[in-house]
Amino acid sequence: MPMGVKCLAPASLLIAALTLAGCQTDYEDMTAAQHAAYSGTGNVYTLKPDPNAPIQVTYRIDDHRFLSLENYDRCYGDNYFNDTRLVIHQKVWTGDPTGYRGRLIIDDPSGLNIVLPTAENTSCGDRGCTSYFAYSTDSGRTFRWIDYKQYSSRPSEDSEKFTIAAANDGIYVFQKRVYGGDYTVSKYPLISGIDLSRPYPAGVHDESFMASKRPDVLPSLHTPSGQDHYICDASLRAPNVTTSQ
Repeated sequence: MPMGVKCLAPASLLIAALTLAGCQTDYEDMTAAQHAAYSGTGNVYTLKPDPNAPIQVTYRIDDHRFLSLENYDRCYGDNYFNDTRLVIHQKVWTGDPTGYRGRLIIDDPSGLNIVLPTAENTSCGDRGCTSYFAYSTDSGRTFRWIDYKQYSSRPSEDSEKFTIAAANDGIYVFQKRVYGGDYTVSKYPLISGIDLSRPYPAGVHDESFMASKRPDVLPSLHTPSGQDHYICDASLRAPNVTTSQ
């Protein structure tokens, strides 16, 4: 999240709020309505994403599903989920994907469940920042957001403690404990159209457990491609941009 004051507003007031307050807001810190408004207003970051920058594949799931970075500068830009078989090219967020330094696993044979974690690569001061992940239950056609870490003064560094995985039975969030080497695990249910920020349907619930109590869970999860971290080459620039800029 941004340094200093956190600026949020209803979607209809977003432009005015940004202008009058003279501060930054961040895509991951907005409601769904604000996401939509922000996408049409531009942003207030100093980086200047360039539509001529070569598309980078920052995370590959398999031979037809991947995350691409487009319209960017120094890895800060628009992040799209792609499925070439289903003809999906869906913008998910604007930011630097490598701000999230933890492991990412997408291992759902049905292809329905997807998770894309994010983290700001900045210092957040005394109040800290909240880190979020986007998730989909319809093969990446639509995404919703929920937080996985609050009150973090250095969210990118803190994200190194996490492994976040989408499986056929839900999203697993593994957080490494400071001592002992074990992980706390939160499992979120994934059913078609579920909103994890609202009360669940009857009979649907979260789970929490220590990884050492169910040691078979984490080793059994693997992305088909074998990739488990976002990647990005910050040296790649548009043809008309020199590396010294």
